[in-house]
Amino acid sequence: MKTISLGEAKLTMEELLAVARGGAKVELSAEAEASVSRSREVVERCVADKKVVYGLTTGFGKFSDVTISKEDTLSLQENLIMSHACGVGEPLPDEVVRAMMLLRINALAVGCSGIRVSTLQTLIEMLNKNVIPVVPSKGSLGASGDLVPLAHMSLVLLGMGEAKYMGERMSGAKAMEMAGIAPVKLTSKEGLALINGTPAMCSLGALAISDAEILMKSADVIAALTMESEYGIADAMDERLHKVRRQPGQIITAENMRRLFEGSQYISHQGERRVQDAYSFRCIPQIHGASRDAIGFVRTIIENELNAVTDNPIIFADTEEAISGGNFHGQYLAIGLDVLGIALAEIANVSERRIERLVNPALSGLPAFLVKHGGLNSGMMIAQYTAAALVSENKVLAHPASVDSIPSSANQEDHVSMGMTAARKAREILNNVTEVLAIEVMCAAQAVEFQGSKGLSPAGKAVYNLIREQVPPLDKDRVLHIDMEKCSELLRSGAILKAAESVIGPLK
Repeated sequence: MKTISLGEAKLTMEELLAVARGGAKVELSAEAEASVSRSREVVERCVADKKVVYGLTTGFGKFSDVTISKEDTLSLQENLIMSHACGVGEPLPDEVVRAMMLLRINALAVGCSGIRVSTLQTLIEMLNKNVIPVVPSKGSLGASGDLVPLAHMSLVLLGMGEAKYMGERMSGAKAMEMAGIAPVKLTSKEGLALINGTPAMCSLGALAISDAEILMKSADVIAALTMESEYGIADAMDERLHKVRRQPGQIITAENMRRLFEGSQYISHQGERRVQDAYSFRCIPQIHGASRDAIGFVRTIIENELNAVTDNPIIFADTEEAISGGNFHGQYLAIGLDVLGIALAEIANVSERRIERLVNPALSGLPAFLVKHGGLNSGMMIAQYTAAALVSENKVLAHPASVDSIPSSANQEDHVSMGMTAARKAREILNNVTEVLAIEVMCAAQAVEFQGSKGLSPAGKAVYNLIREQVPPLDKDRVLHIDMEKCSELLRSGAILKAAESVIGPLK
């Protein structure tokens, strides 16, 4: 992808993905440079005039009433970065850190933060040369934004901390030297501009929402194959039925299902084999649709946050004001990402119930656990156990982080969002849901073996063939973990969705 020009708050989700996962480079637009310079001039005048402005000439948090001399300004900013680098836990994935760096650069490029152009250009150079700070995943309250992870990111900018470069983990100083980048000496306001804000939780959320949208469509594809393998009843997807409910996600899901069923010889109608299906089949539009609409709600929050100025104080160059507020507070993302986790957890919940209907002979009419010679072979028995374990874990993870708060900074920061916790949980739930859907598609393909694949819809046949390229039919017991991993990768790569769409066109 061509180099992405930052400024004027126009960053898109597609551009974020191109940088985070595709290695696209970024640059500062001429307009952004001018805006950043103007806000920097305001900061320098405030310091020169000895104005009392939070974060410029005062300490931070509870120390906001402590005035800092001009002589100590440089030490203040460096101390801020070092003291706030208190993260613990496994490092964030490289793609998350790249997205986090991009979002911090993009917010600073608006020109409301008072950072120097030279400092911002150094951060851009780090991103473009793939100097990836090692950022521990835990420690953010989402109060003054993501102070802890952003401090670890900023350490490398100063030639401290740790980073990955050329595939190796090393000291930040060595990484900067090897990349040919000179570390920065921060001055007034710059430390605060770098670490106040929501880029860590937003980067996790942006990547998760992108994956969730693909997974949501893939869930429709997999559910359709499951219904085909069980002669599911198409009447429950009737367009008229869903229009009178008036819920957009439900209407879209039902339309997707009807398109996926087209040409199937196995999909039945009410009264032919049975009067109605169980809820896990019949209510797919209602269940998937609710999650689909929730994911759309969260996407709106994320898209707004991609271009948000979230540090403090905010510099308004036109009036030469530095206004202290709370744009760094992560409540929007915290609530949104909790909603995302709940919406995704429900997709796994209903998927596991469909798995049960496939493996249980009392419900499916198929051989127990989808294998011949049951007893000697356990078949898909324990695959359902794994799905059950994952959905149960999701029930714990889906408890909202945003309903919690704990005071910090001697009660100056007396309400916190826990947005980073919500983001990490949403990502873990997403991973679990992927594994559950992988088990469902593996079981659905195995169920097809007992009726034959010839009568499948074109979309179902395309998905079945894709699975069979990686996973052979189960004639006798083997290590299913390997098969499950292959199906998971097909989901993560979007291959299952692409297989269906190659036949029927894009799903909504």
